[in-house]
Amino acid sequence: MGRDKGIYSFSTCWNIKRHHTGSGMIGEIRELGFRYVELNYNVTQELLSTIEPMIERGEIGVSSVHNTFPHVADPDYGTDSVLLGFDDEEKRQRAIELLIRSAEYANRYGAKAVVVHPGEVPFDYNIDQELKRLYREQGPDSADYAKLWSEMLERRESMAETYLRRIGDSLEDVCDRIEAKGWDVSIGIETRSRCYQMPTLLEAKSVFDRLQGARVGLWYDFGHGMMMERMGLYDNARDMEAIKNNVVGIHIHETVGLSDHWCPYVHSGDMSYFDRFLPIIAAAPVKVYELKAACTPDEIERSHELLLAKLSAYGA
Repeated sequence: MGRDKGIYSFSTCWNIKRHHTGSGMIGEIRELGFRYVELNYNVTQELLSTIEPMIERGEIGVSSVHNTFPHVADPDYGTDSVLLGFDDEEKRQRAIELLIRSAEYANRYGAKAVVVHPGEVPFDYNIDQELKRLYREQGPDSADYAKLWSEMLERRESMAETYLRRIGDSLEDVCDRIEAKGWDVSIGIETRSRCYQMPTLLEAKSVFDRLQGARVGLWYDFGHGMMMERMGLYDNARDMEAIKNNVVGIHIHETVGLSDHWCPYVHSGDMSYFDRFLPIIAAAPVKVYELKAACTPDEIERSHELLLAKLSAYGA
């Protein structure tokens, strides 16, 4: 049994593919020492049938749920989608209803937040995949990378305002309805892992400035933030100052090169880069590890011990 992780939570993305029952999945996470879980977007109604009794008995707490929850097979409402920014009004309204459904489950389970990937500037093909290939094969300073990056950025910047406004409209509607229902649930818009997806930290700030007082904030995913910084989209250390008071939750993981969901400090061997996130970790109301299946219990334990030592030295 791992050491008690206190208020820290752990995402089911780590072991969901290894289990046929929700109770088995949650039991394995409890073995790591976690009292709380984030139920991710692949959790089905079937898995919930054995998780819900554990929640009711107080065997596990739910920190957060990840939209779209429970699982919806339609990729239009999946994790890499225009979602809250759809041009098609019918699709946008459906995305709003599904996010409210996620919030309803969060409220039922006593969770404090719903994590949502709010949208993107659409491209005809996955330009991010091609950019990452060039990054790995030729490097970020190569002419081919620079050329394609500038093409991506030009389209992204020319269209971002339209999609951001629509995302803001959708979030305003969602937050009004959550408020009307009296649910103690916040919506966290997540920093994303593809360069054409939204929001950047400063895009998120513009949403929060517009929706002051609404139950919406940033879900700061550090691994994604590291990846976007390496690719050239934004600078975490510079831009986090603008949103540090708007953070409602965090995904704790680290990126090795452009590969994410690794254990902080342990897999990169870098003992300093991740330190820039310590103030955000200390202050975040909801703290969730979001690790890949390749991370072992021993690595998870070691990473958590390192993080606690770093936070202690920082004074948190």
